[in-house]
Amino acid sequence: MPSDSVTLETTEGVHQHRSRLLEGMAVAVAQKGYADTTIADIVREASVSRRTFYEHFATKAECLVALYEAASHNALKVLRGAVEPGRDWELQVEGALRAYLDCMASNPVLLRTLFIEILHLGTEGLAARRRVNQEIADYMLAVVGPDRVTPALAMAVVGGIHELVLQAIEEGRVERLAELTPAASALVKAVVRG
Repeated sequence: MPSDSVTLETTEGVHQHRSRLLEGMAVAVAQKGYADTTIADIVREASVSRRTFYEHFATKAECLVALYEAASHNALKVLRGAVEPGRDWELQVEGALRAYLDCMASNPVLLRTLFIEILHLGTEGLAARRRVNQEIADYMLAVVGPDRVTPALAMAVVGGIHELVLQAIEEGRVERLAELTPAASALVKAVVRG
């Protein structure tokens, strides 16, 4: 996928304009950063009117949070799709994490938004990040089992893996996120095994 394009899979029933606005937000933020992106930039990239923007979002921040959540849910969907219920979790960890990391690396336009630009929103961005991280931690608990890992340790694993991703972004290694798979797998296994 070219780095200047964005493809978001949106949930069924979401209006086409909303999807275009989310894609417009991703492209505009990737080009200018969140602070310098205007609603005019978003609607231009989305090829919709300013009025259409306000039919879907009250603020630029609300649009960024919606983009963050949609993109994060798509990555979580890939993670879930890589897990085969009934198989031993240890056999699936590496493949599931590789699929998750490959999904993020496949769209560098969104990756910066997910890991860096969302923080420009302050408490609103942190709250969105925590909600998504909690969903991933809850999924880990469901797959591994609450008898093997506590909720706090599951969240620590998610945070640790995401910190490795953030470091790769800062170092310009987005295309090589899959290289984090062994370390991320080892972290999951070490925590679960105790």
